[in-house]
Amino acid sequence: MKSLELDVFLCRSDNYGVLVHCPESGLTASIDAPEAGPIIAAAELRGWTISHIFTTHHHTDHVEANLALKEKYGCTIIGPVNEAVAIPGLDRTAADGDELLFGEHRVQVIETPGHTAGHVCYHFVDSKLLFAADTLFALGCGRLFERSASDMWHSLQKLSVLPDETAVYFGHEYTLSNARFALTIDPDNERLKARVQEIEALRAEGRFTIPTTLYLEKETNPFLRAGDPGIRRNLLMESRSNEEVFAEIRKRKDNF
Repeated sequence: MKSLELDVFLCRSDNYGVLVHCPESGLTASIDAPEAGPIIAAAELRGWTISHIFTTHHHTDHVEANLALKEKYGCTIIGPVNEAVAIPGLDRTAADGDELLFGEHRVQVIETPGHTAGHVCYHFVDSKLLFAADTLFALGCGRLFERSASDMWHSLQKLSVLPDETAVYFGHEYTLSNARFALTIDPDNERLKARVQEIEALRAEGRFTIPTTLYLEKETNPFLRAGDPGIRRNLLMESRSNEEVFAEIRKRKDNF
């Protein structure tokens, strides 16, 4: 089986657009549809025809181009079953545990409520790719708009058990702000300090910070590290639950 080909580019002000192309079948999926112009331009530059949109959640900056792309390409739009009424042009629902086929590539649907009530992530199992949108960022996680901190914590735990080498593609370029916040939570983490320097250098050159890996996030992302003794000491929360520590970290990031 040939490897999938990916193209990553910016949409809107800070959304990432991602096209996933299967060279054997000729299928091309857009991960969400933030903005029609950049997505169409990227597809045409590559000579790809968009056959699918894998929608992660209903927010406008992830579905705005659904209908425009469907009109142009006749693509199939797949999206979370628990947000079906809010996904423009939806053709097929995706529920937790579903397995889709993209050519011969298996795609596992993982429901990750927190940022929204029905957010899903798409795990390309054989390629070890995770499209996490606004659930998991490099050094961050999504704001809690529709579900609780406990829900988001458990969603992140579902992702953290995937293989460490899984490449994580996220929805926004928030990494520099996330990095600077992470240092306030986990200031003694030497791996984090080194990573922040790397991120600052990348962003100074206008380069992307996507993708990350699950291993790197588990080493440095405070939102995955609520059980870490050092973080708990820094927050004076040594006897509190992981969910409570996570909620405190999320609250602090909201006010950062």
